[in-house]
Amino acid sequence: MTDQILQTVLAVVVSVGFCLLYFAGSNFVLDRIVALPFATRNQREGIRAVVQPWLFLIPALALLGVYLVYPLFETARLSFMNDTGEQFVGLSNYQWVFADPNFLITIRNNFLWLLVVPAAATLMGLIVAVLADRVWWGNVAKTMVFMPMAISFVGASVIWKFVFDFRGPDAEQIGILNALVMGMGWEPQAWVTVPFWNNFFLMAILVWIQTGFAMVILSAALRGVPTDTIEAARIDGANELQIFFEIMVPQVLSTILVVWTTITITVLKVFDIVMAMTGGQWDTSVLANLMYDWMFRGGGDYGRSSTLAMVLMLAVIPVMAFNIRRFRAEEAQR
Repeated sequence: MTDQILQTVLAVVVSVGFCLLYFAGSNFVLDRIVALPFATRNQREGIRAVVQPWLFLIPALALLGVYLVYPLFETARLSFMNDTGEQFVGLSNYQWVFADPNFLITIRNNFLWLLVVPAAATLMGLIVAVLADRVWWGNVAKTMVFMPMAISFVGASVIWKFVFDFRGPDAEQIGILNALVMGMGWEPQAWVTVPFWNNFFLMAILVWIQTGFAMVILSAALRGVPTDTIEAARIDGANELQIFFEIMVPQVLSTILVVWTTITITVLKVFDIVMAMTGGQWDTSVLANLMYDWMFRGGGDYGRSSTLAMVLMLAVIPVMAFNIRRFRAEEAQR
């Protein structure tokens, strides 16, 4: 433990020291450049205005290139190679992907996650955001709903393992869900192994986490709804449901879409929950888990794992493009 703390402190000190050294050194070089005797004052200021931003951008661009752009192109290249990444095999990996039964099950699971989690988390976040503002203890309720956002996906999975825990038909049950089931006179179940429905039990974990995110964003958007409009609707005889669906929801619809697409991107990248809860067993695997299995289990297959990574990336791109278009449209309206 002491060695780990010392390594962490050393890494922080070295990183901060390097940043300070780079900042001081780059400014020193820049001062020498703009101090050239043959340049006028305006030329020196022009050189400074052009060069100085790049002194701060170049390190960030270099890191993005090394850790983001290069891996992208290398993954694309490997998707056309064999399992060792040494022999070109053309489109055979992509042909395998869409014919593999495990991949088809995985795609079905991903579709279910995309269908259920963003809609459920956004809806529940919207409901909590509306109702919490109507009671005096609303801030306490919002805090409790938001707290799961501070927990990692693995930590949340460990918590929910106790909810779904199953100790055998004749053993004493400690799982909350099985305790409720037995209290109603039914038999306990190993919930994460139940075909098809086990996916929904795993989805509940992500909904539990993301509801807090949706609630915070939508609560802020609802505060921007003009109170005059709501009061006018009440005077005209509108009930609370009509106010909610016909006045509040249309005015925060753009925010709802942003929240929905943001959660959708999170769902497409989900890995931790499935790995911690089932390891992808019992037909619960998603794209990220299948990619991990092909890359790091059974000796590794560079070609097929890279192909799955490309499929996952291509699935994320349309959602991100939609999100960016919505953001630009909102910026243009301001």
